[in-house]
Formats: sequence, structure tokens, C-alpha cells
Amino acid sequence: MKDHIYNKQNGLHYALHGDVYLPDLVYSENNYPPLGKYGMLRKTYLKENFKVQYSLMLRNDTLWLHLLEIDRQAHDMMDTIVEQMKKERGITERLKADDWWLWVQEMGNIRNAAEEYVLREYVLA
Repeated sequence: MKDHIYNKQNGLHYALHGDVYLPDLVYSENNYPPLGKYGMLRKTYLKENFKVQYSLMLRNDTLWLHLLEIDRQAHDMMDTIVEQMKKERGITERLKADDWWLWVQEMGNIRNAAEEYVLREYVLA
């Protein structure tokens, strides 16, 4: 038996392991920068809820680039939403100096609302 074979139907290479041919898959996540919070959350979401899509992206070596892009977009959107909501609610450095506790509460509310939107629109979409 040959050590390696190629299947034209599915485009995969197989390697002989004992008596069985197994797909010779290459997963190169180590070649990419590390993921942030939202990229890791997206990875878990895909792995648990969309197993076939996750496996295909993993096999085609497109998963890590997808996760990096989701992570970048989510972080950018978080920054944008937080800044917009700060302006709308009048949260300034002056408020921070005058009433620190109110500023902390407002910023927490803003960040929670922004994160809820980002998770729904980017990570769980």
C-alpha cells in the first residue's frame, strides 16, 4: 500500500496510518497572530454550533483569517460605539473629575450595551 494517496473527488491528500488512510490536513494557526477576545468567542461559537462550516474552514485554512477579521471588526465597532454613546450621554473627563463614581457607572453601562451589540452582530452572526 502507498504511504500517501490523493482523492480527486474531494481534493484531499491522505496518509496511511496503520491499515487506514486518514486525511492529511494542515492547520496553520501558529503562523497567524494570536486571537483576541472576540475571535476566540467566534471560534467557540462556530465549533459548537456550526461544526461542518468550522471543519471546512479549518480544512481550507480560512478559519484563522476569518477569526482575525471578526476580532478586528468587533474591537473597532466597540471603540466606535463607546465613543458615540459617550458623546450622546455627555460623559466627559470633567464628569470623571467631578463625580468619579457616576462616571464609572455610566461607562460600565455604555461598555455593556456596546458589547451586547458587538456579540450579537459580529460574534454570533
